Amino acid sequence: MKHLNRLTALFACSFILLTSCSKETENSIRPSATQQSAQVTSTTREKINQLRASLPAGVEAKLKERSALLLQTDPQYREKVRSVLAIEPTACNDNTPVNQWFDQQLVGWNNEVIGYVLDFAMLDLPTYDALVFENSSNGQTFGVNGEYTQTLTKTFKDLQRFWNIQSADIVLAAMHGNMLTNRDRIIRTYVAVYDVDPATAGILADIVTMLADEIPQYRDGNHPIFTFNAFAQQGFNFPPYGRIPDKIIMGDGIMDAFAATGYGDVAPQAILAHEFGHQVQFQLNLFGTVQSPEATRRTELMADAYAAYYLSHARGAAMQWKRVQQFLGVFFNIGDCSITSNGHHGTPTQRFAAAQWGYNLANDAQKQGHILSSQEFARLFEAQLPVFVKK
Repeated sequence: MKHLNRLTALFACSFILLTSCSKETENSIRPSATQQSAQVTSTTREKINQLRASLPAGVEAKLKERSALLLQTDPQYREKVRSVLAIEPTACNDNTPVNQWFDQQLVGWNNEVIGYVLDFAMLDLPTYDALVFENSSNGQTFGVNGEYTQTLTKTFKDLQRFWNIQSADIVLAAMHGNMLTNRDRIIRTYVAVYDVDPATAGILADIVTMLADEIPQYRDGNHPIFTFNAFAQQGFNFPPYGRIPDKIIMGDGIMDAFAATGYGDVAPQAILAHEFGHQVQFQLNLFGTVQSPEATRRTELMADAYAAYYLSHARGAAMQWKRVQQFLGVFFNIGDCSITSNGHHGTPTQRFAAAQWGYNLANDAQKQGHILSSQEFARLFEAQLPVFVKK
């Protein structure tokens, strides 16, 4: 995963991807068959248009430009969001449990409802709010109603114990879509990330909070599409806001999607274990300097293997491998189909091979209580990588 200067360098992430490209005009949005007509009231539309008219010239284009610069390391999540909104065509298999569930969640999302989300960077605001401003693990809750808090907090502590890296300062933070109803948080995010002045940010925040409150499809910001994301971030300096620590951010929407499709017992732990694998890689300096599909595939397959080793190890999560495999069958098919993209994670077959190897490493160990060091694990993985990529 590569770093861009300052803001765009932020995302050495693992499951993230924000992008509102300039070609995302209303005419390019093609609602799916399940997206039924849903009209925004004329009163709401008029109020939004009045606020919109008071914005300085070029502000909306600036929002799209900033969003388009975001670095992607695990593009399958944002690619999934973009495909279900029918913004871009995809070569991925649409007939998956997550796709089918998302189709149901997007009933009533017509061109106008989608257009507001894209025009005001509403897909990006919860991610950036968490990235820049959620800098402590204390007091974090996970899930719209806190339903994943205990599982993730316990798993995070367990991962810190399991892997032999300096992890005490890594932050585990939540990404909540209901920040779209909080004017102050929206303002600070627009100012920090999109480089707009506070007065303009205030107008934008008035628009977003009104949309979140008055358009029922947005569910007061709690619609899973706003937080269908999870990623690991290496610490960086972000003047004038100071040091952003190493962190893992878990979105409510990504966990809701897998819970709704029957994997709530394993998905939060598995996603977090993958992201923690990236934190191991950060500390061991395992990311190269060349950005390419092959380089990203290497680090992502390694994170898959780190996760599988922890999930199946007797001193790790000690999960039943059959259950983990069932989840991975859905997870690895979520939407990363662009094999020539610099963010490509590997094919589902390659990712399964890496995960199976991680499981075998734990299951076949002569000393079942022994935990490989993160360095030794990486060395063994590198030797096996050529086998995975031939799958």
